[in-house]
Amino acid sequence: MSSGQTLFEWHPYANEPPAANAATLDVRNSRPCLDFDADTNESAVFSGVMPQHYSGGGVTVYIHYAMTSAVENTVDWDVAFERVGDQQLDTDSDSFADVNSVDNTTVPSTSGLVDVVSCAFTDGADMDSVASGEGFRLKITRDAVSDDAAGDAEIYWVELRET
Repeated sequence: MSSGQTLFEWHPYANEPPAANAATLDVRNSRPCLDFDADTNESAVFSGVMPQHYSGGGVTVYIHYAMTSAVENTVDWDVAFERVGDQQLDTDSDSFADVNSVDNTTVPSTSGLVDVVSCAFTDGADMDSVASGEGFRLKITRDAVSDDAAGDAEIYWVELRET
């Protein structure tokens, strides 16, 4: 597999909402999206099995988002991996690795205009040592406590590429 190839794509309906502070499923012009509040850190969680063609390098998460109403200021995102693997995790509790952040992204100047931001992870501990053929979860949180954009942020797609 060559770098830059897509390993995974997730859509809003694939979200497995956490028990607390979950992003809310919504639609905009009949398009499903996940709404992330402007005042509370809210999260979405996506599960998958790392494809067998993943060669063990770093990965980059691409977040395709728009803003419900904001046309100025910035939005911040935190992203973390959780390795499930083969007898690696007791699924009775969460065990996400430290977050990598995409901070101070200037929102599009038009409400509803989709922007794409990326968050890179090196192989190994940075992505909780997820290997090919292993189950994992990806958690995306709007760091609303730190950003200053008004209104909801809306995620339309999340893509995982090998880098």
